[in-house]
Amino acid sequence: MRDQGNQCSEQLGERLAARGLRPTVQREHVYRVLLQDRDHPTAEQVFMRAKKGMPDISMATVYNCLDALVKCGLVKEVNVDRAAMRYCPNMHEHWHFRCDNCGAVYDIDLPPSRLRLELKVPKGFQPKTYEISMRGACPNCAQDN
Repeated sequence: MRDQGNQCSEQLGERLAARGLRPTVQREHVYRVLLQDRDHPTAEQVFMRAKKGMPDISMATVYNCLDALVKCGLVKEVNVDRAAMRYCPNMHEHWHFRCDNCGAVYDIDLPPSRLRLELKVPKGFQPKTYEISMRGACPNCAQDN
């Protein structure tokens, strides 16, 4: 049985190569940071976490790594409010829930029967994906009220 770290490296390498990008230590490190805590961090939060394991990484490098990870389909950009872009390594179809109180963003998995919505779009439009986000109070914040 292969270890999860090797599988992560292989998947990253394959996806980057398919887009004509080369795997780098920095890209792998940023990807691992995103996989470690799936809390939809901003680029600045990724930078702060990445610095713990790679003190010489720059903010520009983190932005470049995030851009490469998005381009190769390993990470989604998530914008659930007017604040900074967030990053999500969950590539399965899901919705997002943003807590209005604490600002946390959570994945909401859908039952398989609800993965494809029947939406009427204007003639000529050809949607490829959809993004749905909900807002309210997370369980911790709802309990405090």
